[in-house]
Amino acid sequence: MRIAVVGSGSWGTTVACLAAQRHGTVLWARRPELVERINQERRNEQYLPGAEIPYSLTATSDLEAALDGVEVLVMGVPSHGYREVLARAAAAVPAEAAILSLSKGIEQGTLKRMTEVTREELPDHDPAIIGVLSGPNLAREVIAGQPAATVIAMADTDRSRTLQQVFMSPSFRVYTNTDVIGCEIAGALKNVMAIAAGMAKGLGFGDNTMATLVTRALAELTRLGVAMGGDPLTFAGLAGMGDLIATCVSSQSRNNRVGTELGKGRSLDGIISEMNMVAEGVKTTRAVLDLANEYGIEMPIAHQVGRVLYEGARPRDAVLALMTREAKAEG
Repeated sequence: MRIAVVGSGSWGTTVACLAAQRHGTVLWARRPELVERINQERRNEQYLPGAEIPYSLTATSDLEAALDGVEVLVMGVPSHGYREVLARAAAAVPAEAAILSLSKGIEQGTLKRMTEVTREELPDHDPAIIGVLSGPNLAREVIAGQPAATVIAMADTDRSRTLQQVFMSPSFRVYTNTDVIGCEIAGALKNVMAIAAGMAKGLGFGDNTMATLVTRALAELTRLGVAMGGDPLTFAGLAGMGDLIATCVSSQSRNNRVGTELGKGRSLDGIISEMNMVAEGVKTTRAVLDLANEYGIEMPIAHQVGRVLYEGARPRDAVLALMTREAKAEG
């Protein structure tokens, strides 16, 4: 099977390495100098320092060549650049290729999920073979061979079972699901909650606070996800609770790091300027709040994250606002 992974960030590169274990795989990178380093030195030090890239994986900066004859297209592009890259690739995408999104974000303005963007840019493509790969997948741990699991969500169950075998390894377990909406929304919303968790950490709060925050965060993302058409059970699984826990507690999470530094009193601009990877939650929070308003869903944690990110509110004041909300029943 021939596979193309478009996007050479930490997770895109890791997924390409997984696929290259048994299948012909090409990784597209925008920058020719990065392509040369991957092909010659077998390294992507900017995003995966210390990790070895297998010789079975080839990199290219020629998008059309990368897509030639592929049976699986994996889109590892952040949400803000997803549509632009896919539009460039559209004419070269084979009609029968399954398409998987790795992006955990919502498009600004349109409030579209990445699978919806894919369907718009590839209107003649079978929507049943457009899906998402999502779960508690910290790239550095996965590429190091530490045990982990993920979910491939796609309407075409035969194709998703085929893809399951493509990425499965002794250290990386892959499950299938038909709930594309739920898996995709859970992946996007958890980044917002990870910023909140990071703020709690940066403020010096302990395990009780974190457990409370993660539990209530799950309630929020489940409410919105179900309102948008997701299956409630999805949010209790790997793409929901699993990804939420990993992102909220791990210092490897970019969104968590943003929140932690905000909690320590640093400015958002200063934090972002030091990062060489995208923290999706910074942009996604606005889209999530717009979706919550559109669907009439109360999301107090996301609201307070938005106040800190976009209105200059202090993290400590945001936590106080959450704690002094009107008393109510759990739910």
